[in-house]
Amino acid sequence: MADLSDSAESLLANSSVQDTTAVDQVLQSVQQAGYGDSYRQHVRDQYHLYVEMADRISSRRMLANSFFVGMNTAVAGAIAVSLKEKLIDPPALILAPVVAALLMCSAWWMMVLSYRRLNSAKFKVILAMERLLPLAPYSAEWAALEEKRRSAGYLPITSVELIVPWLFAAIHVSLSVAFLARFVF
Repeated sequence: MADLSDSAESLLANSSVQDTTAVDQVLQSVQQAGYGDSYRQHVRDQYHLYVEMADRISSRRMLANSFFVGMNTAVAGAIAVSLKEKLIDPPALILAPVVAALLMCSAWWMMVLSYRRLNSAKFKVILAMERLLPLAPYSAEWAALEEKRRSAGYLPITSVELIVPWLFAAIHVSLSVAFLARFVF
């Protein structure tokens, strides 16, 4: 569930008291006094379910990342083999798979941003729910990571995730330039 900790960075660094109050107001649609004896148990059950749902989103995010890594690796490999074996003629045909790969990298980058925002919102809700519970493990986890972040010992996962699509894009462009250069020189 590293995504939740990663999302906490942007949440806690950029959140305001007004933001927290808005989440609390929406979250607590019914106060304990008007709910009944099972209020605390239901809060714990809902917290457990919500954390599980956040973990599932993180799993889907990793699955999507694996898909994009696999697809980009396959395209880069195909371009490299084409370069080595001189399989594409005319050379301008190399542009089609490269453009497709660059569009795929762009879609991947946008997906990572979307998951980052979704996880940040989920983390705000989890932190608000923790204020209704006796323990606040995610708040404590963030406090521990904050110490590492200040000493440059922590790099958020999303920061790395946002770089990887552009690294693949650079590989695709470099391979296509190398491919085209073989025909020019």
